[in-house]
Amino acid sequence: MSVSGKYDGAAVQIHEASIALLENPGIGIDHEEIRALLLKRGAKPGDRNDSVRLPAALVAEALAQCPKQFDLTDRKGAPTRLSAVSEPVFWSCPGMFLHRSDEHRLFSSRDMADMSRLLHHLDHVQAVFGMSLDDVPPPARDVAGLQIMAKNTSKHLRVLCFSPEGAEALTRMKPVVGNHPWFSVGFTAHGPLRWTRLALEIFRKTAGHGIPVSVNGEPMAGASAPATLAGAAAVGNAEILAGLVVNQFLEPGRPCIYNLGLAHIFDMRAAVAVTGGPENALLAQISARMGRHYDLPSASWVSTEALSPDGQAALEKMFGFHSHMESGVNCIWGVGQLESELAISPEQAVIDNEMIAFALRYRRGFATSRDALAVEVTRAVGIAGSFLDQEHTAAHCRSEFFMPDLLFRGRRGTDAGGTDRLKKRAEEIAAAEMAKPAENGLSADQARALDEIAADFLRRIAG
Repeated sequence: MSVSGKYDGAAVQIHEASIALLENPGIGIDHEEIRALLLKRGAKPGDRNDSVRLPAALVAEALAQCPKQFDLTDRKGAPTRLSAVSEPVFWSCPGMFLHRSDEHRLFSSRDMADMSRLLHHLDHVQAVFGMSLDDVPPPARDVAGLQIMAKNTSKHLRVLCFSPEGAEALTRMKPVVGNHPWFSVGFTAHGPLRWTRLALEIFRKTAGHGIPVSVNGEPMAGASAPATLAGAAAVGNAEILAGLVVNQFLEPGRPCIYNLGLAHIFDMRAAVAVTGGPENALLAQISARMGRHYDLPSASWVSTEALSPDGQAALEKMFGFHSHMESGVNCIWGVGQLESELAISPEQAVIDNEMIAFALRYRRGFATSRDALAVEVTRAVGIAGSFLDQEHTAAHCRSEFFMPDLLFRGRRGTDAGGTDRLKKRAEEIAAAEMAKPAENGLSADQARALDEIAADFLRRIAG
């Protein structure tokens, strides 16, 4: 039975298929210590030396330990409550490249600071995601990323993890700011049906510190999973269930976000992973439905194959944001994302923020109260009158009507319209917001302590 109280037959079928897979052939666990822990708790040896079989009762035990709702906080401790039925929140995205003003290049530490300030000022973004920093040694990119983001925004931070040593350093950074969950981590299964040593070490090193974790399945239908969406979902769900088991046995009660929304399909003609197709929206819907089935907050990713903020990006991302909201996904990633999850774009982030506002207004619907129906007002105006000068109009127009910051709503000849104007305006807004300082919520001592931990870790990596 799902948390909504409605029986979801498809979710039950996917769950049963996943349990069948976890029992036979099992799940690859590339970590001797964690394999031993699972075997001690009731798992059975698999046919491979690096695999175990997870009985249904063991999965149920872990699911029962998962918190059904929990808070993610900003730097000052202000909470955002997540649950399987919470309203959607929006995060930025990870990646390797920056696409800005038609320039495409590897992402740097300076870009991380700029993007953090921009995202800080976008009112529909609740969390800032780490990126791969080209000018930082790979094992330290998570630590350096957290340090940079923390100094340039007070919003919740989602660290992009790179190494077990970095994960350990993150646990030293957390109490510098406070015991509240001001940042979260996560990792993705390497399918089919396998958790790598790196992923498991990230889970292990960050366990025991109250750090929320996203447990991600990323099946690619037709490549690392069956070509049918239900079959791919069963594989990804099995991977996530195994990840939940691991996390709950390492830290009972650890806050976990269920994320099947990274699932892809493999385009057989172009030989690329598709991230912005209608199938991705259906897989995000499955993520939300499975989250409700397990009574856990769900996540998904809104992306596009477009290489720049063009018409394709607009088509795929607007449909993505709207469909993921309508499906009931609780945590929607992807603000600024381009190029099949490889790149982030400041101007696309500004456009995405407008898309989210647009879709949220539609989602809010309309009222039918006496005041909203306005019969008395209409009688007072009378036949062939005007509502422009009515107090009722002044009182309601701003709350009732979507007021765009970016979209063109002028007349021909008063301003240049079309895609070029939208993109240029987004570039202007992005540049202006990046230039603004952002209140990071850190004291001088806290900022200094984060700098020292990051600097010490970089020295050890270099040595």
